[in-house]
Amino acid sequence: MADEVILLDFWPSPYGIRARIALAEKGIHYEYKEENLQDKSHLLLKSNPVLKKIPVLIHNGKPVCESLVIVEYIDEVWNEKSPLMPQDPYQRAKARFWAELVDKKIYESGSRIWKKKGEAREEAKKEFLENLKLFEEELKEKSYFGGDALGIVDVFLLSFAGCWFYTYEKFGNFSIEDECPKIMSWVKRCMEKESVSKSLPEPQKIYEFVGVFKKANGME
Repeated sequence: MADEVILLDFWPSPYGIRARIALAEKGIHYEYKEENLQDKSHLLLKSNPVLKKIPVLIHNGKPVCESLVIVEYIDEVWNEKSPLMPQDPYQRAKARFWAELVDKKIYESGSRIWKKKGEAREEAKKEFLENLKLFEEELKEKSYFGGDALGIVDVFLLSFAGCWFYTYEKFGNFSIEDECPKIMSWVKRCMEKESVSKSLPEPQKIYEFVGVFKKANGME
């Protein structure tokens, strides 16, 4: 009997995007269920009663929560194709460190670019670029953070770089490619993979969503 795989998600969520890329890399067929975060479904609340958040991967009736846990689970369960984590324990630990650093460095500073104004926005932009350059240094001359193939760090950073960076640039009035050309070359290389390009929402659509969100929440 085939596996039943369901993904509870919200289309602009970078955390859900990670699961989508991982599933696409593995060639896993799944049912996508869009969540209304203002009126969460009974299935979401039952599947993630502690955090009540997306994404949630439901595999044969068993829920798995939190994007890092979900991506590692996908990699371990469907391990015949496209490994996302290194086999070596040290390299696995290192990959996990950089994957977690995406949220601590890129998300935190990047989100402030569109949420803040004036000096606070400029400070966020400066911090964001400094953080992104750390990832450039880690990438070095490799094709992917995982080496010759897409890995978990690529998946995590792409969840912002592939579709949210455009919003940061528009609100921050700057060019990431001018400041971090190696990162943007990496993005373009990753976007050539169908598993990536078809898993990401359009950057313009993200920008429009953020504009509506800001207006609705009095953030303009």
